[in-house]
Amino acid sequence: MSKYYFSIALVFACFFAMAQTEKKIEKPIDSILPKTERYGIRFGIDAFKLAKSIYDKNYKGIELVGDYRLTKNIYAATELGNDNKTVNEDQINFTTKGSFIKLGADYNSYQNWLDMENMVYIGLRYGVATFSQTLNSYKVYDPGSYFGQSEAIPSGEKYDGLSAQWAEVITGIKAKVINNVFVGFNIRFNKLFTNNKPDGFDNLYIPGFNKTYSGDFGIGFNYSVSYLLPLYKSVAKPTEKQLKKDIKK
Repeated sequence: MSKYYFSIALVFACFFAMAQTEKKIEKPIDSILPKTERYGIRFGIDAFKLAKSIYDKNYKGIELVGDYRLTKNIYAATELGNDNKTVNEDQINFTTKGSFIKLGADYNSYQNWLDMENMVYIGLRYGVATFSQTLNSYKVYDPGSYFGQSEAIPSGEKYDGLSAQWAEVITGIKAKVINNVFVGFNIRFNKLFTNNKPDGFDNLYIPGFNKTYSGDFGIGFNYSVSYLLPLYKSVAKPTEKQLKKDIKK
């Protein structure tokens, strides 16, 4: 009788051991299944410039943004737009009008989970702008006046055919808020390469570059809202690191 119970116990022990082995085998197999990633064109608008055009009477402008995913981590990127900005300083009042385009690429350093498509990225851009400057009015120093300066002198002189080129280093984030819709923020550090200045005047503001008060260096930022248009899907193979991590589970 004791042999009978021992045999039954042995059979149950074998089944239990086999079940545990299957669980250990199945878990890594399921966890290392290749992930499908989407590739496509993402296009949108700079929400800050759009809002500024509404509340700031001295500014009208728009900037369109876009990128295209080339590889798992690399995206081709571009921005293009138009600025119409009036600057009123203590000594001068002028208006800048023109268009710009920036071309470059972004590298996504963020490791997404499952079907996430967020970005924490760095990037480079090369920018080109063509524009005009209109000197609306200016003030000249008058030591004989009480405040040391005279009234504003109207001008209206216009300088056409101006241009500038620069490079940008960018860092930013993009996060998916709902299906295919992303919001993002980035900060840009600019270095001016060429700056076609008119005679007797300086380009104190360049469309797409921002102010030039600090010389050849500038800084800017961008708030974007964009939409992803998926074109195709690709199977991402698990990395060696992911395989080792899954096998240890």
